[in-house]
Amino acid sequence: MYPFLRLFKDARRSRTAPPLPVLGTHVSHHICWPWDLDPWIELNNGRTLTIYDLGRVPYGIRLGLDRVTRENGWGMTVAGNSLRYRRRVRAFDRLEMLTRCLGWDDRFFYIEQSMWRKGDCTSHMLLRSAVTSRQGIVSPGKVLSALGQDPVSPPLPDWVGAWIGADALRPWPPERAA
Repeated sequence: MYPFLRLFKDARRSRTAPPLPVLGTHVSHHICWPWDLDPWIELNNGRTLTIYDLGRVPYGIRLGLDRVTRENGWGMTVAGNSLRYRRRVRAFDRLEMLTRCLGWDDRFFYIEQSMWRKGDCTSHMLLRSAVTSRQGIVSPGKVLSALGQDPVSPPLPDWVGAWIGADALRPWPPERAA
């Protein structure tokens, strides 16, 4: 089940936190609970994605994105991600998560998130996200203007550009295996 109570608690707490600029870093803290575990008694890979949600939602609130999307009837979606796992996370491990936007292009925001345990990175994710309307994707420039922030993106890091390029080569729809 989705951790709605954890999401509610983190979202509520972020409403009193100082506002962030779009390129600011949101720091959050999480615990790996027994119900987050897989059969190998470590953080489940799917639950890792869910816990990353728990970092992005408060980040968006601190940006004012929740207000702007509500006012304009927009929604938000994840349009792709790449997640690198490097250290096991076990029950009751305390994690620090860093969430920040690296930049954007004409369609997507590129968000970097990482989880840390005692100063050691356990996982790192690059996520492509879009703001949507009934007409389709809302340009990041329009979203940032609505937030009162500079709509010009900083240059994306080379590794992000390489990921975008590699993903563009990936066939869609995928070949259907027999």
